[in-house]
Amino acid sequence: METEFGKQYVGSRSITASGRVCQRWDSHFPHPHKITHNDLPEARIEDAANYCRNPDNRASGPWCYTLDPDVETETCDVPLCSGET
Repeated sequence: METEFGKQYVGSRSITASGRVCQRWDSHFPHPHKITHNDLPEARIEDAANYCRNPDNRASGPWCYTLDPDVETETCDVPLCSGET
């Protein structure tokens, strides 16, 4: 069974586990990407701001593109909801 850890996370955390600031999902700088509003729980990509999300269902959970030009993506340390492991 495939895990969907953090797939529906809609919190406002915008800092990675190591403290890097997340890039906005509607921005392609410094890291270009192909994520669209269809990949995110928000109706509009602008509403996802720079919050940690899990648009591609990574087993490691919510992540984001970072504003650090040397680090493209990084996992976010978000709290588990009841029922998630």
